[in-house]
Amino acid sequence: MSVLVNKQSKIIVQGFTGTEGTFHATQMIEYGTQVVGGVTPGKGGSMHLDRPVFNTVADAVKATGANVSIIFVPPAFAADAIMEAAEAGIELVVCITEGIPVQDMVRAKNFLQGRKTRLVGPNCPGVITADECKVGIMPGFVFKAGRIGIVSKSGTLTYEAADQVAKAGLGISTAIGIGGDPIIGTPTKEAVELLMNDPETDGIVMIGEIGGSMEAEAAKWIKENGTKPVVGFIAGQTAPPGRRMGHAGAIIGGADDTAAAKMKIMAECGIHVVQSPADIGKKMAEVIKK
Repeated sequence: MSVLVNKQSKIIVQGFTGTEGTFHATQMIEYGTQVVGGVTPGKGGSMHLDRPVFNTVADAVKATGANVSIIFVPPAFAADAIMEAAEAGIELVVCITEGIPVQDMVRAKNFLQGRKTRLVGPNCPGVITADECKVGIMPGFVFKAGRIGIVSKSGTLTYEAADQVAKAGLGISTAIGIGGDPIIGTPTKEAVELLMNDPETDGIVMIGEIGGSMEAEAAKWIKENGTKPVVGFIAGQTAPPGRRMGHAGAIIGGADDTAAAKMKIMAECGIHVVQSPADIGKKMAEVIKK
């Protein structure tokens, strides 16, 4: 058992026939992911990458039984795409799109309240269960199957951590790239909780960055409920206060938003904090062997 996605997951691609959708759907199919079709309004009835194209998500779900959707739709239409997938009963929506207006995301997040749909992202690399299913844009070859889960705000650092964990002889169960926007579907704490409750995950790598309070909330939850070792890292240690760095959500608003403050809270909550991303794999191997 893994979390969120596995061999049985049936995936549709929203924005299937666009450049990004085509490129990443091809990679997902090559990884062995069950991509059952895609959605491009106006192109329903045609075929693309040997898969059927539908005009709406509802049509795609009806015809294929899809339960997961990945979104490669331009920012102006992405929130509507999220809501359309939820309306059609999709259980997991992974939104890759960067630059969705905050107001649109507020609307989409409210729309998801009380529905069974879980959103991962936006502005994220996606979710991968090593050697089983890749719903995202991460380089699949980096993720070797194992028993370490990853939760990360940063796409690049997700791959870096996975590579190090693999090189330390451990491997990955599921990696969840939660996204770096101010408003996201699955915050750090929820993603950590999923992995903490997964019987096939023995340890967790938690990668955060400056801005917001998600890492502190997750750390406090881990202190009270954690049953597995967690290795933590915070990106943006040299970022000046008040300046946005990279991700839209990575802006230091107060004293608790800094990398130093977050790392202090995490260490106090029993997380094994590393100062450099280069030490993630080594530290995880150390704490797992204890």
